[in-house]
Amino acid sequence: MGDGPRWKRVLLKVSGEAFAGTSGKPVDAAGVRSLAGSIAAAHRLGVEVAVVNGGGNILRGAQTSIDGLGRSTADYMGMLATVINALALQDLLTDMGVPSRVLSAIEMKAVAEPYIRLRCIRHLEKGRVVILAGGTGMPYFSTDTTSALRGTEIGAEVLLKGTQVDGVYDKDPKVHSDAVRFERLTYDDALRRNLRVMDRTAFTLCEENGLPIVVFDMGVEGNLVRVLEGEPLGTMVSMAASDAAEVEA
Repeated sequence: MGDGPRWKRVLLKVSGEAFAGTSGKPVDAAGVRSLAGSIAAAHRLGVEVAVVNGGGNILRGAQTSIDGLGRSTADYMGMLATVINALALQDLLTDMGVPSRVLSAIEMKAVAEPYIRLRCIRHLEKGRVVILAGGTGMPYFSTDTTSALRGTEIGAEVLLKGTQVDGVYDKDPKVHSDAVRFERLTYDDALRRNLRVMDRTAFTLCEENGLPIVVFDMGVEGNLVRVLEGEPLGTMVSMAASDAAEVEA
């Protein structure tokens, strides 16, 4: 490991489940505080952090089934759920002394700034954590795709996908005891193996723009800082053919 963080500007993608904690509540104080604490620790390293969060703890648009409810409406409902989570995260970051801003792709001036690429970059340059809510502002796109799009737009050096597993496996490790975790993969490897690192639209955006992806377990305290400091946690997906090594979990 070097003397400083591995990357200067990162896009952190976290699922809505990170806000639920273990209490079973849609938004749990302990869950949000743990997430905010991890981001605050990354901020103290001097890393510019932009966050895209899901809203699945409240409502997952693509999986909402109500008679007569169209997919577009369901997706917009899911986007609004991401704003609820973003506001909770901002409040906890503020409580920890970390300056932050919520930028929403769906305009709602009373609670968030509109997403404008140059404004987002300026906030990052001023040392503020930026929480990017409201998805892309359009239906039919996941928060994975939002992460890939925003990460590319703001010049992030890496997309960090914080999940509930410690990397990408060749099969479900919860079902198969002999599942193998990959340490490094190329984009082509991941597509060929149908590993579903992210949805195909998001993955293609990352591949076309050379944005590496690191999939790691966000639920372990300190893991975000360890990744930023260069510890080989999780799975790295990138362009380099030499990155196609795999290791036992």
